[in-house]
Amino acid sequence: MKFNHELIEKNIGLLGIFTVLVISIGGLVQITPLLFQKDTTEPVKGLRPYTALELEGRDIYIREGCYNCHSQMIRPLRAETERYGHYSVAGESVWDHPFQWGSKRTGPDLARVGGRYSDKWHEVHLIDPRAVVPQSNMPAFPWLADNKLDGQHTARKMTILRDMHKGENNGKDLYSDEEIANAQKAVEGKTEMEAIIAYLQSLGHALK
Repeated sequence: MKFNHELIEKNIGLLGIFTVLVISIGGLVQITPLLFQKDTTEPVKGLRPYTALELEGRDIYIREGCYNCHSQMIRPLRAETERYGHYSVAGESVWDHPFQWGSKRTGPDLARVGGRYSDKWHEVHLIDPRAVVPQSNMPAFPWLADNKLDGQHTARKMTILRDMHKGENNGKDLYSDEEIANAQKAVEGKTEMEAIIAYLQSLGHALK
């Protein structure tokens, strides 16, 4: 029996069902194997969990929408690796929820920014970007220097991450009971500026 494409093409309901079916099968074929590859599910050697202050800084980074202009995904292209360093690998982001790879790059990629500039440079840059990069179109974030952290939810965040990744830190949990118990004390009274700088300085520590 000859298959009649016209039957599907003129039936919007049937066309919709087959479209979803084909996309679903294609997605499964591409995504499912990645779930069983160690390169994409296990942390790279040298990866460490965020400290309490870095974890709070990461949340501030997300809250302020920094990901809208800065990716954390260096492509495996010569021009990229010569400018930014080793290309990004999935094993660097296994503990990131959500991961910050992205594809939009108005500003430079930040995957390897840790240690590239001093804490003071980052502080000046966040308060007045054009003071250090005259051609920058980045908005200023002066309020970060005034806002203080209370650490009320830090321990809970660390507990959730530990529960999600049992034993993945070289056979250990991401955080010990002591680290979680001291989480609020570690961030309380620190400014949001200190937190986001700590986060930025942690980026790319596993692969340089």
